[in-house]
Formats: sequence, structure tokens, C-alpha cells
Amino acid sequence: MSAFEGIPVAAVDFFADLETNNNRDWWAGNRGVYEAAVRAPMVALAGELEAEFGALKVFRPNRDVRFSPDKTPYKNHQGLVAETSSGMGWYAQISARGLMTAGGWYAGAPDQIDRYRAAVTDECTGPALHRLVAGLADADFDIDGELLKTRPRGVGPDHPRLQLLRHKSLTASREYGVPEWLETTEVLDRIRLDWRELRPLMTWLAEHVGSTTRTDRGRRR
Repeated sequence: MSAFEGIPVAAVDFFADLETNNNRDWWAGNRGVYEAAVRAPMVALAGELEAEFGALKVFRPNRDVRFSPDKTPYKNHQGLVAETSSGMGWYAQISARGLMTAGGWYAGAPDQIDRYRAAVTDECTGPALHRLVAGLADADFDIDGELLKTRPRGVGPDHPRLQLLRHKSLTASREYGVPEWLETTEVLDRIRLDWRELRPLMTWLAEHVGSTTRTDRGRRR
């Protein structure tokens, strides 16, 4: 495996072109660009990060269109993830928008959601999460995740952590766009620093939500 040297701006251009040419003929004619400018750098990046963050997966470019009304065959980004528990992990991606780093709980199963809400309601672990999330927001992370439209059953409108209780997943991310250092090894340093900054959140989620024990991975509505 080659050493990581940065992500070529050609990767950003590739995804910008893909957005208007998402078809198999265009992909076949530009596969060499994908392999050299997108996949190879991301595989090298994963190799550099795994010693600290564990095994990383570089996602395949093909979309699963079986149950989607959108039948475009290829993803509009290239992501990699270091999974810590089911539906949780550190994440980075390159797309037409540039570089993004992220981490958290991105897919909630019903038993995970139950444990999460119990921990947020708890007067010890709930305020701890509130402080973590507020600190990340103050540090210019975008806090996101799937949300209930209103609030969970039995939770009053004046609950001090109502916004957190609405979450069915919880992530924090940073968008870098296309910085001048994208084509250098500074990318690796930035991702390491961001993921380390997210470590307290990842620890809280691992301790209080953990992996699902369900085999059907059903989602709560």
C-alpha cells in the first residue's frame, strides 16, 4: 500500500462531474480517475489511521438502489469509517463539497434508542452528554442526527434536555471545503485531531448506548 500524500483536487472535480453524469457509461470512461484520485488516496489514508483508531472500511462506490426511488448507480462521495459499535464510528469523506470529518452514532436500532434516552434522562449521564455536545458545537462542529418531529412519549415540553431526547442518532461533523492543504499530508493531521476531539463523545456513546443486540436491526418510528 502506498503512503498517504494528500487527496488530489481531482477527487473533488471527479465528484462534481459525477453529479451531472451519474451513469455507468460515464463511470466506465472515468474509472481510472476514480481509482487514482479518489480510492487510492482514501485507502492510503485509512492505512495511516488504523493504528490509533482501529480497522477502517473504505466504502464501495456503488449505491444500493433496490429500495430507493433514486436509481443513480454511484455514490456522490467517497467515505471511510472506523466503526466502534454497531451504527457508531469515526468517519471522513471527500465529495464535490470537499473534505468532511465526523463521528458519532449514525444509525439507531430500537434497543440503542431506549438506552440512549435512559442515559439522557439520567441526572448524571444526561448533563455529561449535554456538556460534551455543547463543547463540540462551541468548537465549530455541526451537531446532527435523525430527530423526532416532537418529543418522545412521556417527556414533558419543559425537559431540560429535550433537544437531545429528540435524537434517534447523534453525530458531530466539520466541513473543510477544499483547503489549500488538501493535497498534502496535513489532511491526516486534521482528521486525527478532529477524531481525538470527538473521542469523549464516542466514549459516552459506547458506554451508554453500545451495540444493538437485535438481529433484525429494526428502526423505531
